[in-house]
Amino acid sequence: MNPIKIQDFPKIESPFIRKVLDNGDYIVTPEINKGYEWVFTDDKVTAVEKLHGTNVSILIQDGIITSIWNRTERIPFFNKGKAHIIQGILESYQRGYMEFLEDGQHFGGLIGLKVNGNPYKLDQHIWIPFKTYGQEHLKYKSWGKYPKDFETISNWFKELQPLYMMKKGIKEGFVEGIVFTHPDGRMAKLRRDMFEWFTGTKHKKDNI
Repeated sequence: MNPIKIQDFPKIESPFIRKVLDNGDYIVTPEINKGYEWVFTDDKVTAVEKLHGTNVSILIQDGIITSIWNRTERIPFFNKGKAHIIQGILESYQRGYMEFLEDGQHFGGLIGLKVNGNPYKLDQHIWIPFKTYGQEHLKYKSWGKYPKDFETISNWFKELQPLYMMKKGIKEGFVEGIVFTHPDGRMAKLRRDMFEWFTGTKHKKDNI
């Protein structure tokens, strides 16, 4: 097998310029971030639910998963501290979420009991590959049906439905935000806590 250099998940920026508040919180402004006009002008862009998980990737070589990574830290198959990551990968495999993944490094989000307070109320862990399950099953069909100005998008964010939880038959639940994706690989993100109207706990740092 040829060695493949493992990459960390690329940092995803907001399509709107942010403003830092006196208390350290930040909010987005109506001004579009330079270079991110494509989010609002290109009809090929899709809006995918951003899951509040931890970044985990798998490396596939010759059709076999050869290693698992939490960002750039390799996770041994047998371990004590992060066995839940392995459990999440196995659960994803059992559900068929990896069937269409080709050779290479594939990113996704691990969600479940030990991750970010378990906002999805799961009784286990599962890894959600972004390019297959996420982009196929967590895509908002309402994106593009309304004007793409700041005020309309802000109001749309207030009404976002929890697509992942709805797959489990739950109509109300946690929604962190959106990852805007372009077929050429470009991405941008918006979280609900980036808007001024959000009253919950905001991120102090821009974590993916």
